Amino acid sequence: MADPARTEALSLPPETIADLDAFCDGLWLSDGLSRNTLAAYRRDLTLFARWLQASHGIAPFEAEARHLHAYLAEFSQRAKATSQRRLLSTWRRYFHSLMQSGRIRNDPTQRLDPPMAAPRFPKSLSEADVDALLNTPDIDTSLGMRDKAMLELLYATGLRVSELIGLRSFEVSLNDGALRVLGKGDKERLVPIGAAASDWLRHYLAHARSDILAGRHADALFVTVQGAAMSRQMFWRLIKQYATRAGISSDRISPHTLRHAFATHLLNHGADLRVVQLLLGHADISTTQIYTHIARARLKQLHAIHHPRG
Repeated sequence: MADPARTEALSLPPETIADLDAFCDGLWLSDGLSRNTLAAYRRDLTLFARWLQASHGIAPFEAEARHLHAYLAEFSQRAKATSQRRLLSTWRRYFHSLMQSGRIRNDPTQRLDPPMAAPRFPKSLSEADVDALLNTPDIDTSLGMRDKAMLELLYATGLRVSELIGLRSFEVSLNDGALRVLGKGDKERLVPIGAAASDWLRHYLAHARSDILAGRHADALFVTVQGAAMSRQMFWRLIKQYATRAGISSDRISPHTLRHAFATHLLNHGADLRVVQLLLGHADISTTQIYTHIARARLKQLHAIHHPRG
């Protein structure tokens, strides 16, 4: 499937396309950014380049601070604060690379202020909600057994959905009770599975997986009736279906709900923040700290309910 930003870039001058290609290639080589992050950076720069070309007849490397301010004023009217901050990050990386190569003498991003970040609290579930969700699949069917194993593994490990559906059979060791996962930025980490998830995964591998494949071969751990790995969209549909059956409202569900529940419940039960950071594969502990707010709020709620002077 063609990248929309790449398709749009074809209308730009060849030298601008080459400039964006060189910048993205440099990011990949130097920082090892994920494909999704690189695609977002390219998309931001492509749209900016098209705006510059249409309104000022210049290329991105020729942009000055006034151009950035004008574009940001328009962009902020239709974009969330998170998208605005990503655009600023894209600009800073791009113009820093131009400074390093000596193509420009002044960095036009120096006086740009990022928009204020609104508090962002991930959607999570109570332990009772998680139990209800995990007990929803029909384990008497092969597909239900697969879904049960996926949900149990997701909650036991805190994997991202993309990491879960990307797992291959040889990356899981039931004897060691651990799996090897390739996360963001192609960073590899070992994650313990836990007894309950190991048991359900063992049942799935022993009985359901071969039945779903019906004689076909696949490297993917979790497979579909087509003999291929499951897509993010398909797994998201399954999550929503099971949540509805479990009586969980749609506004409390997201593709990463069980990942958020994994982190929150670990902290609720006294896990160290650094350990949770390693298990989640966060490069920066500040990303993990968002879960302490959820855990703290839950503890206050329990105190108010159960303490005689709450």
